[in-house]
Amino acid sequence: MSTPELGLPMAVAAPDLPARVRIYEVGARDGLQNEKATVPTEVKAEFIRRLADSGLTTIEATSFVHPKWVPQLADAEQLFPLVSDLGRSSGVHLPVLVPNERGLDRALALGARHVALFASATESFAKANLNRTVDESLAMFEPVVSRAKADKVHVRSYISMCFGDPWEGPVPIHQVVRVCKALRDMGCDELSLGDTIGVATPGHVQNLLAELNEEGVPTSALGVHFHDTYGQALANTLAALQHGVTTVDASAGGLGGCPYAKSATGNLATEDLVWMLQGLGIDTGVDLARLTATSVWMAERLGRPSPSRTVKALSHKE
Repeated sequence: MSTPELGLPMAVAAPDLPARVRIYEVGARDGLQNEKATVPTEVKAEFIRRLADSGLTTIEATSFVHPKWVPQLADAEQLFPLVSDLGRSSGVHLPVLVPNERGLDRALALGARHVALFASATESFAKANLNRTVDESLAMFEPVVSRAKADKVHVRSYISMCFGDPWEGPVPIHQVVRVCKALRDMGCDELSLGDTIGVATPGHVQNLLAELNEEGVPTSALGVHFHDTYGQALANTLAALQHGVTTVDASAGGLGGCPYAKSATGNLATEDLVWMLQGLGIDTGVDLARLTATSVWMAERLGRPSPSRTVKALSHKE
């Protein structure tokens, strides 16, 4: 008998937490993009459908970057039409990553209505990932956001290296705030604060959120994206929830990681997040048993077990 069938975790609410949290599922894009072996398009589509069946309503589907940079996602044009009906029939949002206007063109041509950019809070990562300075990358994003908003497309921006950078070390809060304000001012609907190498701690999280509020960026426009490199992802998530954040990025089965941190253990696992939220009495709309089964299914296709502690515990697989 699995633990949920025994009524666990027992829901015990904590004060001053949101009643509901939207999970922004990134497993199909961020989780799979660093896989060395090519995952068949049909498997990716089935993965997305199973995630939707588990109750997830925001599932990042793919990325319209140049195939040379992310070979794993070179099949974006083939994949998106295989799952786009979920948006029409089930109300599932299927955001896609677009790096520039060319990526936006490709996404819009297939009917995407939610897009995401990938910005950086540090010069080193902007240079390594975008081959531009921070300001040059912001200038590149302006026409993308402008065109998307003119077409009534929802725009999110990830901001990488919000808490620490592998080349620069600690990242000053004012530096992150400057980039966030610029993206918000140009029209981004939502900002995802990324702990790309997993070095954030709860006090740092709350201080950054408070400073963003003081500078006019509302909590309602913010999401958080934590990596569990040092085992802090859930603690940092709880700190964000206590501040009022209601959007949390996570990856089914803990898929993914950061290539710039040798000890990185990947994204916060969606199952681990759901277990904590259910224990706090916070609604997610997610069926944990179905989600766990989906991650076990995907792990079998990748040929290795899921690193998620909750998946291991509920599936009795090491």
